[in-house]
Amino acid sequence: MYSRILSPPKNKSFFLFGPRGTGKTTWVKSAFPKAIFIDLLESEIYNDLLANPQRLETFIPKDFKNWVIIDEVQRVPELLNEIHRLIEKKQYVFVLTGSSARKLRKKGVNLLAGRALTYSFHQLTAIELVKDFNLAHSLKFGQLPCVYTEKDPKAYLESYVETYLREEIQQEGLTRNLSAFSRFLEAASFSQGSVLNTSGVARECAVERKVVENYFSILEDLLIGCRLPVFTKKAKRRMVAHHKFYFFDVGIYRTIRPSGPLDMPEEMEVVAFETLVFQELRAINDYLRLGYELYYWHTSNQVEVDFVLYGNKGLKAFEVKRTSRLQENMLRGLKAFLKDYPSAKAYLIYGGARRLYEGKITILPAQEALLTLPDILKS
Repeated sequence: MYSRILSPPKNKSFFLFGPRGTGKTTWVKSAFPKAIFIDLLESEIYNDLLANPQRLETFIPKDFKNWVIIDEVQRVPELLNEIHRLIEKKQYVFVLTGSSARKLRKKGVNLLAGRALTYSFHQLTAIELVKDFNLAHSLKFGQLPCVYTEKDPKAYLESYVETYLREEIQQEGLTRNLSAFSRFLEAASFSQGSVLNTSGVARECAVERKVVENYFSILEDLLIGCRLPVFTKKAKRRMVAHHKFYFFDVGIYRTIRPSGPLDMPEEMEVVAFETLVFQELRAINDYLRLGYELYYWHTSNQVEVDFVLYGNKGLKAFEVKRTSRLQENMLRGLKAFLKDYPSAKAYLIYGGARRLYEGKITILPAQEALLTLPDILKS
């Protein structure tokens, strides 16, 4: 098992949200070895607590002083009222894991009113993989833990996607038209890393635009997709209005994206490279509680910076290029951004092997950038 860099709070209940397969259950069992573990994926426990959430107290010994883990808490949202009561009355501390916040928000249930913090869990990062980090492997299969333990990572990823379609979409009744949602997933994969054209995706899927909007919301609620807003704070230029879209992991994106003789492998490789940097930025920011908001920057005259991080620790801009050969025009977006935001720190991450500098822009090889990302974001 890989050591994870997330540090849990001490003696404070918390939610831990992350997509299926990122290793939440493995981590909480390791981090809290003396905890009581209540798995809501087990049918008997699920049915028991669904019928009567007040039975939760019977799972916990009297005067228990350790952690209580409830896995996949979103399956029984009504439990949160009982958890709230037990925190207040018994001073129990809970770890509440979940792979979706959709039911919790939809039902407007009690989110413990500040009595529990919220943490995010992601796939493995480069610094967690340490010596096992291999850029080519990550660009092909992503960084879910099982792609490093399964004999056939490709088959695992195909099964993962199918499981989400069956278990999360069909069983939870999130959409009545599973075939349309399957078409949508493929169409959405062509939007990876691009300015989102919802109307275009709707035409491709032969469904209404509002349906596609709902589908994108489902992906975000299940934590397997993310829409990235444009950075407009104190904008000096006219900016585009639409979000960019990313599936949360390179391997998931490449599994969903159709490939054949008419597809260009180079294009998929470029998008995979950008996606890998994005997922690393999100994970490090969340794990280290750095507090950045993530954006992209795109002017109406097509000048773009892939990622902008903004928060109390400052303003940082990242451009990502797969090529190992640098050209002057690759710095155009960062130079324009620095002109508008001279206090920002700017980085170009590329496929070459040498660290370089161009004015205020630091040019980093991908391997070095990803392995030193915590230091870059904290500086």
